[in-house]
Amino acid sequence: MSAQPQPSPSSVSNLVAQAAQFSSPAKPKKKLVRRLDVDRSQRIRRIVQFAFIALNIYLGVQFYVWVRFFETSGASRYAARPAGIEGWLPIAALMNLKYLLLTSKVPAVHPAGMFLLIAFLAMSFIFKKSFCSWLCPVGTLSEYLWKFGRHTFRRNFSLPRWLDIPLRSLKYLLLGLFVYVIVRMDADAIAGFLTSPYGLIADVKMLNFFRFMGTTAAITIGVLSILSIFIQNFWCRFLCPYGALMGLAALFSPAKIRRNESACIDCSKCAKACPSNLPVDKLVQIRSVECTACLECVAVCPANDALAFELPRRKRLSPAAIAAGIAILFFGLIAYAKITGHWETRIPHAVYMQLVPGANEASHPGL
Repeated sequence: MSAQPQPSPSSVSNLVAQAAQFSSPAKPKKKLVRRLDVDRSQRIRRIVQFAFIALNIYLGVQFYVWVRFFETSGASRYAARPAGIEGWLPIAALMNLKYLLLTSKVPAVHPAGMFLLIAFLAMSFIFKKSFCSWLCPVGTLSEYLWKFGRHTFRRNFSLPRWLDIPLRSLKYLLLGLFVYVIVRMDADAIAGFLTSPYGLIADVKMLNFFRFMGTTAAITIGVLSILSIFIQNFWCRFLCPYGALMGLAALFSPAKIRRNESACIDCSKCAKACPSNLPVDKLVQIRSVECTACLECVAVCPANDALAFELPRRKRLSPAAIAAGIAILFFGLIAYAKITGHWETRIPHAVYMQLVPGANEASHPGL
């Protein structure tokens, strides 16, 4: 009997591949049911962003005029001190929040910063980390830096996962250091710090940091800005402790980006659009603390009812509802503080006249 010819290895591989193809048919492509509504989420978000930047510029200019009045011993034009400038004092706001929790009393120095912090935390709890993508001026600047980079260089860069995850933890480490220091302080220590010359004019020192910026600070800000052009939200993603705090509050938010698997056509446009590099196209709902409710993923989704920002029981939140909710929380807390007489820091002009001109010489009471 003659020997049967043996099949070659290549023919065996082909047969196996053909068998696998017939046994595992390709997943059928879903039919696209295109959205009929016009998505206005990014237009609404931009309006809120630039309105808040305009408000901050107004407060900054008014605060500068107020500082100059005391620096010139009353020779320049006077403007009332804008209490809203205390929103740029997050550490003082955290101190005051602890003071309120310990004593049930609203602190007398920089109370506006505390009420703003409460408003921002409430926004993060209800609407995810919306403060970062809807209000924060630094977040807005960071967003337009990476968009500029994408427009100019046709792409942004993503760090490898083994580096991205450890770097993301840095902002929580920075937050932990601040919280550790504040947790160790009792009510008397907090009051003593805030009523010290350094604490009373912490807002002036903050302004002077930008007015008389040193070389090291300027280089650091320049490097962070350049990195933000190439890597999406570099500062916000890796280093911002304020964003880390908002993320922890957002962890308990009932609102989430939800994906309807039956309507999703698996185009992955949502994941590509996400500034936080979240796998939106692979999850049913986004629970990550990195989600800022920017709605970029929802804006690019072409399929009807495939992606939405929702409360439990499929209660969809429109961009207009988010903007209205943010405005209600923001102005509502401010109104409450003003009505109850806890918005302004009431310090005699004579004290400011003595402290403001020498603000740069005021030393930290702990040093």
